[in-house]
Amino acid sequence: MTNRISQLRRERGLSQAELADAVDVTRQTIISLESGRYNASLLLAHRIAKFFGTTIEDVFLFEEERT
Repeated sequence: MTNRISQLRRERGLSQAELADAVDVTRQTIISLESGRYNASLLLAHRIAKFFGTTIEDVFLFEEERT
């Protein structure tokens, strides 16, 4: 799963620390999300999407597995 957090954050002129404060996580969590080392919980994904005024699907890009 990839995400657009860094792009959305930069478009709004926010630092990682400012976004972290806004969604009640640490800056390290934002760093890990942006680098793809960590996948957000559903609750955190919802908070991030709500903060940016968009949907979870617009922030987090799910790639379906093919069998």
